[in-house]
Amino acid sequence: MNNSRMNPQVDLYLSKAKKWQEECKKLRMIILDSELTEELKWGVPCYTFQKSNIVLIHAFKEYCAMLFIKGALLKDAKGILIQQTENVQAGRQIRFTSVREIVKLDPILKAYINEAIEVEKSGLKVIKKNTELIFPEEFKSKLDKNPALKIAFGALTPGRQRAYSLYFSAPKQSKTRESRVEKCVKQILNGKGLND
Repeated sequence: MNNSRMNPQVDLYLSKAKKWQEECKKLRMIILDSELTEELKWGVPCYTFQKSNIVLIHAFKEYCAMLFIKGALLKDAKGILIQQTENVQAGRQIRFTSVREIVKLDPILKAYINEAIEVEKSGLKVIKKNTELIFPEEFKSKLDKNPALKIAFGALTPGRQRAYSLYFSAPKQSKTRESRVEKCVKQILNGKGLND
């Protein structure tokens, strides 16, 4: 692995990591042993092939993970890929809680990385299920009362609309759903997604 391929932004990210620092560093070394380019995207280490995102390193509260962007297309011969939630269609993770686990899986991880690169080279795409968006009454009512909001929401990308749908529908209590809708009205009117 050539140090010139290490991105200084990722060095900074890792130096500030409070948890899973050693695990993330080990994952980084394994990934950089491939032909991928190291970048920092969405605030996390991202590894690309010809400008296409292939794999991310994420640190969560309970574990750190290697996230394959098109993980659903990998064969997963070892059965180690995890679909984070039922709403995630393409990405798949491999989770770790120790450097020892990563070292043990080193050759398998390299094989998965190489397979992910081959998937990208082949031009394969994840065929996403076009799930119907379901909105709570609190949001439907707001759209009916505010034509500008309805137009602005309709102009958002399908992904942004989906994010709002999931966010608004999640709470069990009507009061919480209503509060979430209210907080997001201005953002939607400004053409912004939930996380923009």
